[in-house]
Amino acid sequence: MNAKIAGLGYYVPKRVVTNDELSKHMDTSDEWIQERTGIKERRYGDMPNETTSTMAKEASLIAIERAGIQKEDIDFIIFATLSPDYYFPGCGVLLQRALGITGTTIGALDVRNQCSGFIYALSIADKFIKTGTYKNILVVGSEMHSMGLDFSTRGRGVTVIFGDGAGAAIVQATEEKDKGILTSHLHSDGTFAEELAMISPGSHGGFHDNDQEKYGFKKTDKPGGGYFVTQKMLDEELTTPNMNGQLVFKNAVVRFREVIHEALTHAQLEPEDINMLIPHQANLRISQFIQKSMNLSDDQVFNNIQKYGNTTAASIPIALTEAWEQGKIKDGDLVCLAAFGSGFTWGSALIRW
Repeated sequence: MNAKIAGLGYYVPKRVVTNDELSKHMDTSDEWIQERTGIKERRYGDMPNETTSTMAKEASLIAIERAGIQKEDIDFIIFATLSPDYYFPGCGVLLQRALGITGTTIGALDVRNQCSGFIYALSIADKFIKTGTYKNILVVGSEMHSMGLDFSTRGRGVTVIFGDGAGAAIVQATEEKDKGILTSHLHSDGTFAEELAMISPGSHGGFHDNDQEKYGFKKTDKPGGGYFVTQKMLDEELTTPNMNGQLVFKNAVVRFREVIHEALTHAQLEPEDINMLIPHQANLRISQFIQKSMNLSDDQVFNNIQKYGNTTAASIPIALTEAWEQGKIKDGDLVCLAAFGSGFTWGSALIRW
């Protein structure tokens, strides 16, 4: 058995946030943002009416319908996100409840691999299908970034990039040997873990950089000996993401190319065999660099970061769904998915549609 994507769906909130709107809150401009990222606008959820799991539900219902199955046919859920509704439990069970399928007591797995989360989740689903463990796996990437960003000038390097949204896929078995997921490849290197991270709140107590005072940790008589959230974190707004943009860019362009070529080599294929490359929508400049270095035409690469920004684990399933809806992916096409992000983690998957 091979594993195929039988149905796709995506959901983005109605609220459109332009670069000009962000410039009212921080020292930036439409020109500055577009020059560095290619982003023109992004979507923000309607808090508290929308959450990571509610957006996932909307995307999932579309994927389920397109796969021609009932939601009760789902026998496993894999949910990728860095912005869960709760610290715990994970979003997988919240999605199960939102879909109304708690009576089936199916398994739900949460993946915390940030930008490469959907690739990791898809690879897991592929293995479960190929071993005959499950028949209909719901794979989801969903993110609600807007609730945790720094909208001051200090945070602009991160804030202007990210948006909200969700994408979903139903993964099923196929007996067509030349169709479905041909190969997937997963990698990580934790050397620069803190260079793209949301460090606090957390249970590290300042351990990793040996600086308790930086985060306001101090000795206490509490049995646990510390705090998950400190007043200093709140007062100095230390609970937002940080990114070393130049370091991330330099690593991304190398790892993207490596992991795409790894997949092609494994499948005994060449870059010119790719009909559609769907890169993680991290930065349009990264995608353009990869496209040029691999001598791919505009028709071979799909980007939608201009409209949605970086939706992290949701970016690939949203882009994949849009490309398919627009007729850019056809039966028999070779589709390559690739991602790089926080951790650092990265991965790729080749699919014969």
